[in-house]
Amino acid sequence: MNDFITSVGLDVHKDSIEIALADHGGSKEVRRYGEIGGDLTSLDKAVRKLQSKGSKLRFVYEAGPCGYDIYRHLTKQGHSCTVVAPSMVPKMSGNRIKTDRRDALSLARLDRSGDLTPVYVPREEDEAMRDLCRAREDAINAQRTARQRLCAMLLRLGLRYSGKTAWTPVHFLWLSTLKMPHPAQQIAFQEYIHAVKESTERVAGLTEQIQKLMPEWRLAPVVKALQAMRGVAPMIATITMSEIGDLGRFENPRQLMAYLGLVPSENSSGKKEKRGGITKTGNSHVRRALVEAAQTYHHPARVSRLLLVRQEGVPDHICKIAWKAQVRLCGRFRRLIARGKTWNKVVTAIARELSAFMWAIAKEVQIQSV
Repeated sequence: MNDFITSVGLDVHKDSIEIALADHGGSKEVRRYGEIGGDLTSLDKAVRKLQSKGSKLRFVYEAGPCGYDIYRHLTKQGHSCTVVAPSMVPKMSGNRIKTDRRDALSLARLDRSGDLTPVYVPREEDEAMRDLCRAREDAINAQRTARQRLCAMLLRLGLRYSGKTAWTPVHFLWLSTLKMPHPAQQIAFQEYIHAVKESTERVAGLTEQIQKLMPEWRLAPVVKALQAMRGVAPMIATITMSEIGDLGRFENPRQLMAYLGLVPSENSSGKKEKRGGITKTGNSHVRRALVEAAQTYHHPARVSRLLLVRQEGVPDHICKIAWKAQVRLCGRFRRLIARGKTWNKVVTAIARELSAFMWAIAKEVQIQSV
């Protein structure tokens, strides 16, 4: 094989892959290779034909529902492969025609010109933990929906719980004493209760499995260190690391903030500066977890008994960073509220700075190598 390089653009779908080629260093125009099946066997056959021409292949395709199976398959064979975000692919504003062939041609052309930005491809074990955390998040959403449906039925029938906290043993005991005015409503009522209990058991089961698998995970030391911070409970730390992966790939905290979509948007021109709300262009799962953690900084800085338990076994220099973060963020929370900022804006600002302190802690932790 010589040094001649060919960019191979792949427009990947469930049942088909459109392929386009762009030769480097030559005057040839980007050309269509053809359409193949969406399975790896068809892809291997096409790769062997392309290799027979003697050029070095560089594959590129957009991230999508098909995941990273093609990336891992090609890299294991020694090929260069890049996965790009669809939102970061440059597009002509006047182009109103979109087809698989055009998308593949565009990917090959942009890869040859170096105008594509690759995305981070997680390791298989990191992706597995991420899938488990997202399954738990889906179960929590199902639990919330089941509870809302039950509450809506009771409200429609004029039945109101007089206790302070819902979904406790006392609340379920109160639900068991209710009798609907019609047999059909009683059946619907019992089905709603069963749905709430089943979803609650599913959340508890998934949480237990995450806790069991956590010690064997390569990022477990970072998860343990992040729990030294206020508001960063075990599940929040696990979600953060499973979604982001190695925090060391960010050169500074500002890159992490931008990745999470927590930085303000901007539309400035000339002497006119206009900044808006946060971009929300990053990982929404981590952003929601950080916003949840930021709520706890509304209270004065203190090391509670629960936080002391989480800090057991954590190095002193990590605990010092966590305490520094707590003092700063609690004070900033109070100052922003005193200035008249809305609650959501304050929480978002705290979540943005919280991610920076998490980056600093992760840099101090030695990640176990596989």
